[in-house]
Amino acid sequence: TSMTGYQEVLTDPSYRGQGVLFTVPHIGNVGINSEDHESSTPQISATVIRSLSPVVSNWRATCGLSDWLAGFGVPGISGVDTRYLPRKLREGGTQKAALTTRGTSPEELLGMVREWPGLDGCDTVKEVTCAKQYEWEDDFGSKWVLQSATKNPQSPIHIVAYDYGIKRNILRHLASYGARVTVVPAETPAKKVLAINPDGIFLSNGPGDPEGLPYALNTVRGLLDSNVPILGICLGHQLLGMALGGRKQRLKFGHHGGNHPVQHLPTGRVLITAQNHNYCIETDSLDPAEVEVTHLSLNDNSLEGMRLNNRPVLSVQFHPEAAPGPHDAHDVFSEFFHSVREVGHV
Repeated sequence: TSMTGYQEVLTDPSYRGQGVLFTVPHIGNVGINSEDHESSTPQISATVIRSLSPVVSNWRATCGLSDWLAGFGVPGISGVDTRYLPRKLREGGTQKAALTTRGTSPEELLGMVREWPGLDGCDTVKEVTCAKQYEWEDDFGSKWVLQSATKNPQSPIHIVAYDYGIKRNILRHLASYGARVTVVPAETPAKKVLAINPDGIFLSNGPGDPEGLPYALNTVRGLLDSNVPILGICLGHQLLGMALGGRKQRLKFGHHGGNHPVQHLPTGRVLITAQNHNYCIETDSLDPAEVEVTHLSLNDNSLEGMRLNNRPVLSVQFHPEAAPGPHDAHDVFSEFFHSVREVGHV
């Protein structure tokens, strides 16, 4: 639903294995550039738009959207009524679909769609997580960071980020608070991460069903046994919720786009947030003696944020880094780093 930011959406690992429909009528106006990727390649399986811009107008653009997708073998279709189709999805829920450029008959395509098992219970994180541990370094991000927030070598903060499909803009935000960021693969055991003695742990966004990640759930349970501050976003939030005994629920058509209203319960503030998830944690499945609900969706009252009462752990279902999207929720990162300093690891 965002007017801009289609490049970030198409390269977001959280969309792995999914087709994305854009409701904004004109897509492709600013082409594709080398700086706005959330990962190195398109992550979507297909895209659907109303109208592809025939002209690319952006001084940073290196190619057009159509050529870029074709170069990676990702199909797309234009000329679709992208107002009518979302209404059908809203009424009937998320649908399986097929899109091809081959001479496959409609009957064959329908058979393929019916045979596809879907994403429930599947582990698509293994398709997008990093192969090995690495240190995040990105000169581009420093262009957009206030000087006062840049790294201070005399007071280093070390954050270990679990990569379930992490977005580059999340890494940039973590680094902007003066942190050294070490990224680890999704299957890294809790014991190995805690042995690094990090100041904070980040559980990233990612694709698919949290119930398809038993190894990640076991890891999060191990991390919760420590007193290291933890921040979870999107899939990381769901894993925290399930590790705390919460029940996962599949949403009828998910939350996607850059204009979802969320209320911050402690202050009553309403935040406009960017969201991208098909699952949530049922609010009433969490123990109120242990968990404080901090954010609720104003569209369907689903859980959007929580924190623990007796440990420095917080998480949100939405995307506070907002790439694309509004910046209303950037304070989530500030709260996390405040807890890191308060615990006294730095």
